[in-house]
Amino acid sequence: MELLTNLAVKNVLADVPTSLPDEVFQDLIRSENLRIERILSRGHRSPAEGWYDQDENEWVLVLQGSARLAFCTGSDETIERSISLQVGDSLLIPAHQKHRVSWTDPNETTIWLAIFYRA
Repeated sequence: MELLTNLAVKNVLADVPTSLPDEVFQDLIRSENLRIERILSRGHRSPAEGWYDQDENEWVLVLQGSARLAFCTGSDETIERSISLQVGDSLLIPAHQKHRVSWTDPNETTIWLAIFYRA
């Protein structure tokens, strides 16, 4: 039985473009209840209007660079808390927790690993 025939090593820190006019979202693994994504940001942030309000839980890990996330509660969508993330920092964002990326490092590519899942 040859189980190793389809194995391929991939480095999530490799193949980072030198120019990032737009944020890059790349699915690494995708199934019905799980998605693992690599996100590349350099000075990018979420649109000033609106919030992410996802049906999935999201766990994020900063592998390189730094970022800041903003969170809100209530229907008036006021910012309640801002959280800064550095290399090695991770955060679990529960489903339907309104949030957005308010800042990413403009001088270095921020490489995120994001795991989306349904409980």
